[in-house]
Amino acid sequence: MNIYLKNFLHRGLIFGGFGPIILSIVYAFLENSIPDFSLSGTQVLLAIVSTYFLAFLQAGASVFNQIENWTVPKALLCHFTTIYLAYSICYIINTWIPFEPMVLAIFTAIFVVIYFIIWITVFLSVKAVSRKFNSKLV
Repeated sequence: MNIYLKNFLHRGLIFGGFGPIILSIVYAFLENSIPDFSLSGTQVLLAIVSTYFLAFLQAGASVFNQIENWTVPKALLCHFTTIYLAYSICYIINTWIPFEPMVLAIFTAIFVVIYFIIWITVFLSVKAVSRKFNSKLV
């Protein structure tokens, strides 16, 4: 089995369970803040399964940034596409956002902005740490 596929699956299996845990915390807050908050068994099942796969894919997709023979834009595109599709599909099938063009456009715009803010922050942090380590080597 390809080492990157193995890492993808391994990371997904390790961290996939955090999706339902976070979901349960959000649902607990909603129950305590919204009068008469209730969900059907089907809604709960769908939410648990979909957030597991969302967390699985998000954790697994981090392997794209470690494939040494990929360029940064290729790794970034694969990571972004995987994460965007996972979130979009999860939010739509759970009806957390409606499947309407304007709503999807707003969701996409917000997602892109937040994704690149996080990516630039991580990139600059790694670059600063690398610079610090390199200065100690000299």
